[in-house]
Amino acid sequence: MSRLAAPAVVGVVGAGTMGAGIAQVAALAGHPVLLLDTAPGRADAAVEQVGAALDRLVGRGRLQAGVAGAARDRLTAASSVADLGPCALVVEAVAEVLAAKRDLMAALEAVVAGDGVLATNTSSLSVTDVAAGLHRPGRVLGLHFFNPAPVMRLVEVVAGEATDPAVVAEAAELMTAWGKTPVQVRSSPGFVVNRVARPFYGEAMRLLEQGVDAATIDAVLREGGGFPLGPLELTDLIGQDVNLATTRSVWEQTGHDPRFEPVAVQAALVADGRLGRKTGTGFYAHDGETRVAAPAGTSPVRAGRAPTQVRLRGDWGPWAPLWDRARRGGVVVVEEDAAAGGEPRAELDGGVVVPTDGRSAAEHAARLGRAVVVLDLVGDAATAPRWAVTSSDDGASSAPEQAVSVLRAAGSEVTVLPDVPGLLVARTVALLVDEACDVVARGVASAADVDTALRLGAGHPRGPLEWGDAIGPARVAALLDALAPTGPRYRVSAALREAVRTGRSLRDL
Repeated sequence: MSRLAAPAVVGVVGAGTMGAGIAQVAALAGHPVLLLDTAPGRADAAVEQVGAALDRLVGRGRLQAGVAGAARDRLTAASSVADLGPCALVVEAVAEVLAAKRDLMAALEAVVAGDGVLATNTSSLSVTDVAAGLHRPGRVLGLHFFNPAPVMRLVEVVAGEATDPAVVAEAAELMTAWGKTPVQVRSSPGFVVNRVARPFYGEAMRLLEQGVDAATIDAVLREGGGFPLGPLELTDLIGQDVNLATTRSVWEQTGHDPRFEPVAVQAALVADGRLGRKTGTGFYAHDGETRVAAPAGTSPVRAGRAPTQVRLRGDWGPWAPLWDRARRGGVVVVEEDAAAGGEPRAELDGGVVVPTDGRSAAEHAARLGRAVVVLDLVGDAATAPRWAVTSSDDGASSAPEQAVSVLRAAGSEVTVLPDVPGLLVARTVALLVDEACDVVARGVASAADVDTALRLGAGHPRGPLEWGDAIGPARVAALLDALAPTGPRYRVSAALREAVRTGRSLRDL
């Protein structure tokens, strides 16, 4: 049996929301837990808070009263670091300040037995840096829980440069015993989730700066992309200050890589104290825990006369199921040479519909000599309840109205965006895919663990590498290449470029 297995004593330092959550998980897993905080009375209050949370679970029928009572009895408030000497594992969940974490680790090293494991719950700081200066850095690792810790299944088990591989293996085994899904990660800026997920927030905020409202952006990524929450409503929930601090940390640790550059609109919110739900206003107004209703994005273009028929050409890839939906909605769809492959186009009476490939509608119109409607990517073309589109039209063509009529016949709402290259879902997902490829190539985590981490830790509908394979690596790279002239953050990683060259699945990187 592992030295960390229950009933080994677990210590938790920091009795805030995260620390209390970790203590609850450990106590329910059978460990005596010592909870410590430097603020007088906070650890005792957290023990009461955990007890109340367990009672609520009993009241909802999700936990047996005897199990809750036993877990509550295993929780004790500690009065000093010296009380943590008997612990087999201590998890720190104090403020995300490197100096504070280093000082705490030094104090813990002085009292916790030599075979005890010291873990940091840092979300983005270097585990190697946290362990710097210790006599035995091999017993230090990261255990990055996600909030709320009792609910979220993912834990990033993070090895610093000096971490003993046996410690990583034992910690991963322990997390499984606690009912979590561990992914093993090498310490690097943002680890996996907080690094790979940055474009989800950044691209939305940049579109906001271009004049698209928050509710429209969130509706497109939620109902079109399939994400459980839009990025702007999610950052209001997380806290704009917390999200910005993570972005800044990753940006600074990567030498100011433009892929992670903070966005001015979020920095302004933080400077103004508009931090989201906890202050009552952020990108949205909030009344307690309830967001004040904001209108979802809808199309300013009314559905017009349906085209007499839609003539499909080329390989539509992940967009193809849309046309089956349109047929079921009564649209006449004729496939002219789809089997031959080539550039995808749908000919309408008044113009052409194309899937986004990173070029603007205006560029397509200049090339084709016709009015063009561009379709954004969606999470699942067979079921997506919302599509985002843009158009080159100046009002003289019926193409936008005909395209809207086709999408409505397919059972979807339609959002018309400005003529932004790559639109929203497509460029966001392409960047997620590219960053995931880069993380795997750098040896931060395996391809399987990266996909698991983004699904469980960030709530994404698919892992980015699975998603990239579904779109097609060549299509993802081509979209980024088309976007590259608009900014350096769209550069294609060497790993994605190599996957395209070799025809290799991204999940086999």
